[in-house]
Amino acid sequence: MATTQKDTVKVDLGGRSVAVPKGGLYDRYRMATDLDEVARDPRVSSVDFFRELPKTKVDSPIGPTLTPNFYYRISTARLTMLAPSRAIRSRLPRELAPLEVAPGLGLISAMFFRYDVCDIDFYTEAAIGIAVKPARHGKLGFFDLVAALKNDHLDTYVLSLPVSTEIAQVRGHDGYGFPKWVTELDVDIDAHRTSARVANATGGTDLALSAATPAQTVYPGGERVSALTSYTTVDGAWHSTLNQTNVLSAGTALLPRDVRLQVGEGRMADDLRSLKPIRQIQLDVMTEGQAALHMPVPTSVQSRK
Repeated sequence: MATTQKDTVKVDLGGRSVAVPKGGLYDRYRMATDLDEVARDPRVSSVDFFRELPKTKVDSPIGPTLTPNFYYRISTARLTMLAPSRAIRSRLPRELAPLEVAPGLGLISAMFFRYDVCDIDFYTEAAIGIAVKPARHGKLGFFDLVAALKNDHLDTYVLSLPVSTEIAQVRGHDGYGFPKWVTELDVDIDAHRTSARVANATGGTDLALSAATPAQTVYPGGERVSALTSYTTVDGAWHSTLNQTNVLSAGTALLPRDVRLQVGEGRMADDLRSLKPIRQIQLDVMTEGQAALHMPVPTSVQSRK
């Protein structure tokens, strides 16, 4: 449901006035969310994962803020595809190199996210990402590759990252250096079906996904915690952003058949086409999880010729 002007209040983020839901978590707590309050939300299984992650106050391009940003109830889908390394390299900064599963073949993903309960209120998000070698990493070993494919710790470079709310766009673009813009973006994920649609500037379809949800495995909180490191530049300097995910219910389909990825017209579609995907190899869907998104920190990235 669309939020009307009367339902919002204005907040300042690094000198930019941003509308947020009136009475929402951000309006009330400004990132210092009361975990006991969240624990009473029937959509949230538990907040124990967050009690072990104290927040710290940091200065950032969006002003002083608390980090990490907590996501108390999320669902996600990631469709991983093979693509030619040559096409991938054409879209990567020179300092980064693709993670290859075989000579000349790398990994790319179309990803979709639904954040039902989080510090900056409900929003949805989508991404086109490239799996990359860890920065300043030498020859990639076999076990590094296996760990990446299992999503225990994946490194990525994001080409496009549309979101559905203004605060998510400003924080993500100005604070993290991600290529974010606001658009109409629907993500619906349950135990039976996974669907998502990203609208383009004229209201048509940029990118859309429809798939049967893989059979889910339930995990106790804290048993399966994965990590994603994303590389961006902020004010011309390389930074890395850590996202920790507490997986509560998830499943995987290898060489998935019941997947329809509609590549329409728009920024995401252009980015995906430029990578020349060859075939879909894996669909990962998490119907329930939690996450902690840390603010970016400066990182050393090796120069490559």
